[in-house]
Amino acid sequence: MCTLCDEGIPQIHSSSRRDFLKATAATGVAAAGANLFAARPAVADDGDVPADTGRRGRRYIIRGGSVMSMDPRVGDFPQADVLVEGKTILAVGPNLHAGGAAEIDARGRIVMPGFIDTHHHQFETALRSFLANGLLLPGTPGGDINYYQYILLTFAPVYRPEDVYINELFGGLSQLDDGVTTVHDISQIHHSPAHSDAAIQGLMDAGRRAAFGYFEGAGLSHGPDYKYPDDAIRIKKQFFSSNDQLVTMIMGGEIYLPGYERAWQIGRQLGLEVAAHILSPFGMRPTFDLLAQGHGGDSGTLGIGSDNLFVHMTGMSDMAWQKVHDVGAQVSLAVPIEMNMRHGMPPILKLQHLKMEPSLSSDVEVTLTADFFYQMRAMMNVQRALVNQMILDPGFSQHPPNWWPPQPAGVPNPLTTREVLRFATLNGAKGLRLDGKTGSLTPGKEADILILDATALNVAPLNQVPGAVVSLMDRTNVETVIVAGKVRKWKGQLLDVDLPHLRRQLEASRDHIFAAAGIPQDLFRSN
Repeated sequence: MCTLCDEGIPQIHSSSRRDFLKATAATGVAAAGANLFAARPAVADDGDVPADTGRRGRRYIIRGGSVMSMDPRVGDFPQADVLVEGKTILAVGPNLHAGGAAEIDARGRIVMPGFIDTHHHQFETALRSFLANGLLLPGTPGGDINYYQYILLTFAPVYRPEDVYINELFGGLSQLDDGVTTVHDISQIHHSPAHSDAAIQGLMDAGRRAAFGYFEGAGLSHGPDYKYPDDAIRIKKQFFSSNDQLVTMIMGGEIYLPGYERAWQIGRQLGLEVAAHILSPFGMRPTFDLLAQGHGGDSGTLGIGSDNLFVHMTGMSDMAWQKVHDVGAQVSLAVPIEMNMRHGMPPILKLQHLKMEPSLSSDVEVTLTADFFYQMRAMMNVQRALVNQMILDPGFSQHPPNWWPPQPAGVPNPLTTREVLRFATLNGAKGLRLDGKTGSLTPGKEADILILDATALNVAPLNQVPGAVVSLMDRTNVETVIVAGKVRKWKGQLLDVDLPHLRRQLEASRDHIFAAAGIPQDLFRSN
């Protein structure tokens, strides 16, 4: 099923579900795929949700919430309304007149834009927590079970298309439940066109806004069906021929792979954003310096531009950073993962020095949660820890020590909750070239909206809206989630989803992946 098509939000499917199943049948997976596509009853719909949300011409109004628009031109309101028609926000403000529109009571709630994750490897959902103690690379204590050898070289190569589908779908629904209404999925699992089609179908069926990141198929060798990067041309034509659809496309081009220039060229020929992981542990700095100088790739003429999205950006030179700034490239930080897996110190201070701002991303659930409240707190805490120590250090050297010294010139201010909320919403939209559609509650934009419970035990009483969201809330406060005007979560539960069924499918996928990879399932291993 395509949830969005069934609910009146058209998607571009130049191949039908039947065609998709035919394709997977060729790889021997049609039976399992058919189970995943079977229609399932809603988990929760108590009758209060407005009917036909997201359909053209259907109106409803969100009444009486504390509205944080994230658009300075619109502003914020202690108590106001948001009027939605079809998939579009019509108006934001107090005491709106809505005629006979259905009403959603948001009294005691915070109304704000959905979170935007600019870098998530959803194909790894079945491997959650496997690498909780691991590092990115081998070679040191803690690196014996590591991301590169186990996730990319051992597990990823054994995925079947149906594994890709259920991982993408379940991971997407999980983040939807958390209030993440948009994702850039970097799947790195494109061993064949059938794998790519399964990933796209999973993203579409999750029913949230997404950018499909067409990256390589992880592994040191590939079979005869391996079509990356050239299959991007078919994928763009078949699935992403419209500029007005919920799921869009980004081209992946990792600079540590041989011949990466071909991927960048294809992406640019197709008018796509080109994304890459950029970090110090893989020795990328010299390669990235060449790109910054316009001498990258096999031709020696490839350069970076405003169409680039770079993930992590740890350990890069000042010269390269300046070029990223000058061309207007986007930067996505995954702060908890960068600190935990030895990617390098998150470069938030470098960004601030250049008067740049990042978007936020969750990266890999094999190690840490994709929860976006956690991403915001981690960003705020690490920046403030670094800045606070920079302010305190000069006082220690004075005689007598000054235990509360003034802030030295050039030291950035500590981040605020408002700033990290901007990173998690509007900056994410800019990072994915979607800021014309989402990222703020702006009339004319599409209605990607969260209604957060501020009366809950962990939040009440409400004293400051940005502070409550960033410093106190978690996914239990995400009461209602709306994507392109369509209510997807209502009063704390996802709609139109049979989660027990999907969980069983995910567990079956996990069991296959471990068995095919020859890795024993050990729930209590020490590393």
